[in-house]
Amino acid sequence: MKLPLFNSTKKGLCTCLPKYNLNPYLGRCAHQCIYCYATKFPSFVGLPKPRLRLLDQIENMAEKTRLKLPVMISDCTDPYQPLEREYEITRKCIQVLSKHNFSLLMVTKSDLILRDIDVFKQTKTVVSMTVTTLAEDIAKIIEPHSPSPNRRISALQKITENGIPTVARIDPIIPTINDNERDFEKLVSTLADIGVRQVTIATVKPVRGFFSFLRQNYSEIYERLNRIYGDGKWLLGYKYLHEEKRLKNLEKLRPIVLKYGLHFASCREGFSQYNTTICDGSAFCRESLSQY
Repeated sequence: MKLPLFNSTKKGLCTCLPKYNLNPYLGRCAHQCIYCYATKFPSFVGLPKPRLRLLDQIENMAEKTRLKLPVMISDCTDPYQPLEREYEITRKCIQVLSKHNFSLLMVTKSDLILRDIDVFKQTKTVVSMTVTTLAEDIAKIIEPHSPSPNRRISALQKITENGIPTVARIDPIIPTINDNERDFEKLVSTLADIGVRQVTIATVKPVRGFFSFLRQNYSEIYERLNRIYGDGKWLLGYKYLHEEKRLKNLEKLRPIVLKYGLHFASCREGFSQYNTTICDGSAFCRESLSQY
């Protein structure tokens, strides 16, 4: 048993370089974000579930995986679930991985990640945190049970103060919800001030059930987004905003990121030529990019 490779598909416009991926938890994340894409996968529906078997398997997985690619933790259920306070599966996994000299790409929207700064200092680590807005009222709608934006900003600042590279994912960008240029610039300015090194953006790519949920709970938002996505297309189970609208969005927001001296990337938008670095932030924890 080896560490599983991240399933990257060019058909979905993914441009990620080879890396491993580990999900310490299965099921629907306790954060209950309305835009969650992971629910399209059978293993990531229902209540969050700890993968207790990983505690017995991770040492063997690390030993048998010879190629030292970065390990992303994780791509679906947040590795810093509230359950992580009790089970510490994420912490125990990264302790083993760091011992075996794997670099880490931590992906979360929880400030619980601060607990593990001591482990991050033992190997090359990048922390990628989702911060979609500074507006508490918007966050309460789209990410109802996640740590507040202020708590995430504070966590990013503490991580950068410890010398660990950080990436902010302003992802997803939801048209008419968090794509206002003034609000976006305020967020980017805040991120730059605390030492974040990269911003990655992506427009929301709804999975089936997203629009039904909006129609039942947020009819005004539903009407707007249903109209905006009307000329989009379904691809691999995701509804993509029309290509011209994605490009217009990128051309509006990219200059703001560059204005503040940050690296810029978009994720699964189809315009990687506008990126100044790798979208997932792993450029900060890879030994070399020349092989790619």
